[in-house]
Amino acid sequence: MARYKEAVCRLCRREGTKLYLKGDRCYSDKCAVDRRAYAPGQHGQSRKKQSEYGIQLREKQKARRIYGVLEKQFRNYFEKADRQKGVTGENLLRLLERRLDNVVYRLGFASSRPEARQLVRHAHFTVNGKKVNIPSYQVRVGDEIAVKEGSISLEKFKELAELAAHKTPPAWLEVDAKALRGRVVALPSREDIDIPVEEHLIVELYSK
Repeated sequence: MARYKEAVCRLCRREGTKLYLKGDRCYSDKCAVDRRAYAPGQHGQSRKKQSEYGIQLREKQKARRIYGVLEKQFRNYFEKADRQKGVTGENLLRLLERRLDNVVYRLGFASSRPEARQLVRHAHFTVNGKKVNIPSYQVRVGDEIAVKEGSISLEKFKELAELAAHKTPPAWLEVDAKALRGRVVALPSREDIDIPVEEHLIVELYSK
């Protein structure tokens, strides 16, 4: 599958905000957004007046890059959200939040969403006791997500257990950091989703 393989810090600088794609580095003084708060490239420091379309596009790109999905995937999520009852923008974010890789990150079992995606692909997690290695897998209320038994003893997951112990998950998730397992107790509400995205602009973009 096609993936962005260049420096991910360029994506944060392009969007003008932290997308938290590098884990702990994003919270340190090494963060590229803090050090160079302008877009990458030769003309990055020049001021450009954005059109209405440009503003809407930036919101869509920001959301897509935060969750690490491709353009076609993102469009499919939007179309599914549009068919559901309720507010389309909130439905879209709710679908993205329920991706398994995002849930692993939210539980504190990975330092970033890209790391969570890699760990899921390498089959380190189970859902309701069954191995799942699909990052886009949609979790449901009542699902239990856990590090599989054969991976718990790995040094990586001992470090992640300490990380999870100091991280507070959103209200729609419960976590047992010591056992490296968590549970979906509710669907995420808009108040639970703390990403810096104005989803109504994405809806406006796709509605044209």
